[in-house]
Amino acid sequence: LSWAPRPGLSSATAATLLASGPEGEMLWLDVAHRPGQAPCVQLMGRYLLPPCKQRWHTCAAFLPRGELLVCGDRRGSLLLFPCSSSSGRAAESTSIASGVTDSISEGSSSELESSCLLHRGVLPLESPLSVLFGLHGKTGVTSVTCHKGYIYSTGRDGVYRQLHLRDQQLEVLRKHKPCKGLQWIEELRFTPDGDLLVLGFHADNFVVWSSRTSENLHCVPCGGGHRSWSYCSSPSAEVFAFIKSGDVMLYSSEAEPCEQQVLLTSLHGRQITCVRRLGAMEVPGHAALNVLVTGSEDTTACVLALSERSRAAVPLARLSDHISSVRTLALASPTGPGDEGLSALLFSAGGRAQIECYRLQCAGDPESTVESLESAVACQVIHVASHRLDEHWERKKNRHKLVKMDPETRYMSLSVVPGTSTKQLLTPWKFLAAACSDGSVRVFGLLEAARNLVLVAESFHHQRCVLKVEAFLHTGTGGERRHLLCSAATDGSIAFWDITGPITDMTDTLHRAEGDMQPVALGAPLLTVIAHSCGVNSLHVSKVPEGQYLVASGSDDGSIHICLLEVALGRGEAAAGTCLQVLERVSRPCAHAAHVTGIRVLRPDLLLSASVDQRLTLWHRSPGKLVPLSTTFFHVPDLAELDCWEVVEAGGELRYYCVLCGQGLEML
Repeated sequence: LSWAPRPGLSSATAATLLASGPEGEMLWLDVAHRPGQAPCVQLMGRYLLPPCKQRWHTCAAFLPRGELLVCGDRRGSLLLFPCSSSSGRAAESTSIASGVTDSISEGSSSELESSCLLHRGVLPLESPLSVLFGLHGKTGVTSVTCHKGYIYSTGRDGVYRQLHLRDQQLEVLRKHKPCKGLQWIEELRFTPDGDLLVLGFHADNFVVWSSRTSENLHCVPCGGGHRSWSYCSSPSAEVFAFIKSGDVMLYSSEAEPCEQQVLLTSLHGRQITCVRRLGAMEVPGHAALNVLVTGSEDTTACVLALSERSRAAVPLARLSDHISSVRTLALASPTGPGDEGLSALLFSAGGRAQIECYRLQCAGDPESTVESLESAVACQVIHVASHRLDEHWERKKNRHKLVKMDPETRYMSLSVVPGTSTKQLLTPWKFLAAACSDGSVRVFGLLEAARNLVLVAESFHHQRCVLKVEAFLHTGTGGERRHLLCSAATDGSIAFWDITGPITDMTDTLHRAEGDMQPVALGAPLLTVIAHSCGVNSLHVSKVPEGQYLVASGSDDGSIHICLLEVALGRGEAAAGTCLQVLERVSRPCAHAAHVTGIRVLRPDLLLSASVDQRLTLWHRSPGKLVPLSTTFFHVPDLAELDCWEVVEAGGELRYYCVLCGQGLEML
């Protein structure tokens, strides 16, 4: 038995009861109650739960509109049923025609049973419209909640999930893991100030976890794992009641004044390792907002809004699917700003050879009346796909004859291959290049519609840790397109590849493939340049006029290297017809006093570099020379990465902005 609030039904005089019975049959009963009168029960619907060992529902919720009912069962599945109230009125009229009334007098339970159960055959037994079988594992679904057009479900698997409806089908957008050790999540509560409270049992304690501050607000030592409990809180007190060994226990406490004030909230719990700018947004009542994505060693990625006026960084969404540190980020197909806001595909990767892919959609919230950034900007995150090398290896045939991949492989850098969506294919693939610590350069293919991310090509040419990759597109005078890739390793070498052939072949193969496929070899690089004496920590490729490309790199030894390349296309197939020629090389030893971890080519004659020595230096490039123009000191220690963009001001003036991350975040 479970109660469920129903839209349009006054809770003061009526309630909805759901009852699971034999053979998976669930009844929907409306119970009307008035003071001094016996309750009146009306059967509204009959539903059939999917077959399983423990075939009963555990929670349910009516959707605000659409006449739909979503419920969770003991097997951990989420089910969607139709719930039109017209069927209940039809059953009522049939019962009256048969001489049975739903109104009962005190002490007359036989008439209630006749009305609700004996005539239930009048109603059809509805099957679910949508089933997500075993979504929360075998321990069951604990609660279902609807909030702002989304469905939230919790379970005893330690995560809660956000879902929405698409063509009357349940679709999972993403999953959240509140904190380590909170395996028994019981309920979610949304506060008026926008916080999400997670209620559950952590070991032998009942805890209330705040998603905004990532901390325990309340902790009650109750023994843990109670199936019958209730919690209520107010600004002045909190009360928790539970049943233990047949006794009803009550815990009550008064609110204590907070003795500490948070001056500046943290974005991450550990060092920020990577940053990317999604774009800028115009929100009514606020200045222009820059939307950034950061990754950290605390295994999370954060989407945040940075206001230039208030100089505040406000987290919009936190992604916690990684099991190890997030080392690198990449954005694909960014759109906006427009009427629908900003949208892009986000790839995040790092330790344990794990890649996660999300669809980000950020827009101003028109219903918000609060002046805070958190309420003014709505960020929707949809989890698209994920990939781990050890899981890929487990699916290989004859894997006992192969050497297993290193489970400690880390992805050091990601780069989206531009211009790979083809009009010939109905389902265009996007490709992603990755630099790996096991000495390989790997290429992945993503089909967003099918939520499929697969490994399509790899090469172990470097034979040592690959630190950086950059992909770029070259278009010849005749319209020929070449997908080029450069990779840099710990020995200071930079290799240049033509991956047009493998991508073209794999696009056709992926379009026909039904099961798992084996990755192909990337082949040999077109050109290898020894740019530095040790590891390359920063790499950037920029196109200059006349089909030439500037390749800038920074190293562990504090040096900067500039390479001017020319791409020539012959009459051949794929790599056989591509030729790279080095036109100019400029090296600046000791450009910085420490590792150069960020570098960007702003213009053909302008270069920006950043280092662990906390200096941001602007360089002027001329033939054979690299001359410093200015140096700015920034405040972020242990610089990990930078990202740059240009903005055209109202007067037509061009300005460059950069954001730096490390032990903190700074925008200049």
